[in-house]
Amino acid sequence: MLSKKLCSTLKYTTNYGLRTICSSNISQRETKTTGSSKLSGSLKNVVLVEGVRTPFLVSGTDYFNIMGHDLQRHAFLSLIRRTGIPKEMIDYIIVGTVIQEVKTSNIAREASLGAGLSLFTPAHTVTQACISANQAITTAYGQLSTGQSEVAIAGGVEFLSDVPIRFNRQMRKLMLTANKAKSAMQKLGLLMKLRPSLLAPELPGVAEFSTGETMGHSGDRLAAAFQVTRSEQDEYALRSHTLAEKATTEGLLTDIETIFVPGKDKPITKDNGIRVSTKEQLAKLKPAFIRPHGTVTAANSSFLTDGASACLLMTEDKALSLGLKPKAYLRNFVYTSQDPKDQLLLGPTYSTGKLLDKTGLTLKDIDVFEFHEAFAGQILANFKAMDSDWFAQNYMKRPNKVGVPPLEKFNLWGGSLSLGHPFGATGVRLVTTAANRLIKEGGQYALVAACAAGGQGHGMIVERYPN
Repeated sequence: MLSKKLCSTLKYTTNYGLRTICSSNISQRETKTTGSSKLSGSLKNVVLVEGVRTPFLVSGTDYFNIMGHDLQRHAFLSLIRRTGIPKEMIDYIIVGTVIQEVKTSNIAREASLGAGLSLFTPAHTVTQACISANQAITTAYGQLSTGQSEVAIAGGVEFLSDVPIRFNRQMRKLMLTANKAKSAMQKLGLLMKLRPSLLAPELPGVAEFSTGETMGHSGDRLAAAFQVTRSEQDEYALRSHTLAEKATTEGLLTDIETIFVPGKDKPITKDNGIRVSTKEQLAKLKPAFIRPHGTVTAANSSFLTDGASACLLMTEDKALSLGLKPKAYLRNFVYTSQDPKDQLLLGPTYSTGKLLDKTGLTLKDIDVFEFHEAFAGQILANFKAMDSDWFAQNYMKRPNKVGVPPLEKFNLWGGSLSLGHPFGATGVRLVTTAANRLIKEGGQYALVAACAAGGQGHGMIVERYPN
């Protein structure tokens, strides 16, 4: 916790009763804003009005013949239809993505133009691996809280059915030089340098540039370091798929918007990666990365996914002036970064600890947890790190462990293992699901957390909007 010199406490009354929290980062002006608290950390309250997404599909399936900006455009249009917000009222648009289509490098702008949004609404694209949509949200948050904008759309998209494949660098150099060659002799000389080996295609890298190691290998080593067994991972994966199927059957995933894909006879209405199996069947699968002794398999890993998401964010005053009922406040958030070699996937541990310290909240104050599930072993390793005083003292430089989120509050509608993980889109799903669960379950605070490539992490507090 923060020292007394840095942190005084403030008792304040909310619609949920008397709370006492750390007030070191709140100004006199902030306390006077409608519904404000230490958690806002901003000049203006920022609210989530609504969030939507396309069905998340296994890459190479029903979205195969369209493009990523088609999915993002659909998410934009679905958000506009659901909220009724006039297109010209949107001040700014931000989209997260990871593997960019070269023809639509600023996919935020291309999708907004395709959706018929105002030509005069600026749009830009951000990338931060698996927390790209989280970055889109917090970038919009910054604009809204400081008064640069009043209405913003944050979204994310990933389309792994058609990734850019290019020639290797030697061939690219040869082609660029050939483009500048003028005489026939110059062109002939370059042609003589052409070799069959230069025609070999170069796929997008799936390994960490800094370490040369794939995330799957890191997940396997992390599980081994924290002694997470194969059986525990399979059991957690089965839990994720079972909860996702239950949520789908009960109609809880209300953020999904039906999409019609050209060439398909039926509309796509739900995620297609949910597979409820048995522990016995899962145990038969071979290791996917470290063979033969690894514990990470195709079944206890998130799968390559196509999908897009979008959410409508506003200042609270603007939303109320338009007669809109927000779902939640977006409160404090943090980003963390650690060693990408040995702690690539421990972002949730660091971000949760840092966020709770920053806000003065405890795990007991959190009613809903929504964590990104890269691998079952990653989630369980984070739990063990969060439950370790030794880890906290030696790596996090804090006196006590963070503590483990209770499973009865954790990812109750499934997670990335089962619903899918379009790299650039997951952050919006996490925040929207957190808000929807708070409303459904009657909670006050949700904690969203995720890991990302490069050893990075993100955490955010979401607070249910009062009735």
